Amino acid sequence: MHNNPNELERKKMLDEARHIAVVGLSDKPERTSYMIAEALQKAGYRIFPVNPKLTDFVLGEKPYASLTDIEEKIDIVNVFRRSETVFPVVEEAVKIGAKVVWMQQGVQHEEAATYGENHGLTVVMDRCIKVDHAILLKKGKQYQN
Repeated sequence: MHNNPNELERKKMLDEARHIAVVGLSDKPERTSYMIAEALQKAGYRIFPVNPKLTDFVLGEKPYASLTDIEEKIDIVNVFRRSETVFPVVEEAVKIGAKVVWMQQGVQHEEAATYGENHGLTVVMDRCIKVDHAILLKKGKQYQN
C-alpha cells in the first residue's frame, strides 16, 4: 500500500522544483487543470502542457503530445488523468528521468505508484499540488522571517 511523502518531504519537492509537466492540461480556463497550472505558473514554476489534443499554446507555453517530446528536464509530472490511464504516464515519467509524479486529488493507481517508486520516482497520490503549495510553502516562508 502506497504512503505519500510527509509534509516536509512534499515541501522540499515543491521548493526544489522548477519545471512541472501538467499531463491532461486543458486549454479551457474553467477547467481545474487550467486553473491549477495557471496558479503554479504564477508561483514561479515553468509549466509544460502535455495533452495530444492541444495544438495552440496554453498559458503561453507550447503543448506537447507526450512527456517524451519535452526536451527540458522535468522535476514534477502533475497528472490530471483518470486513474486507470495513469500507468503509461508513470512509465514515461521514469523514461524522461523526472523526480516526482504527483497525481491530483481523486487520482490513484497503486500498481503505477509501486512501479514509479521501484524506478526511483517519488510518488504522490490523491493530493492537490496547488493546495499543498499554498499550505506548505506559505507556512514555511512565515517561519523564515
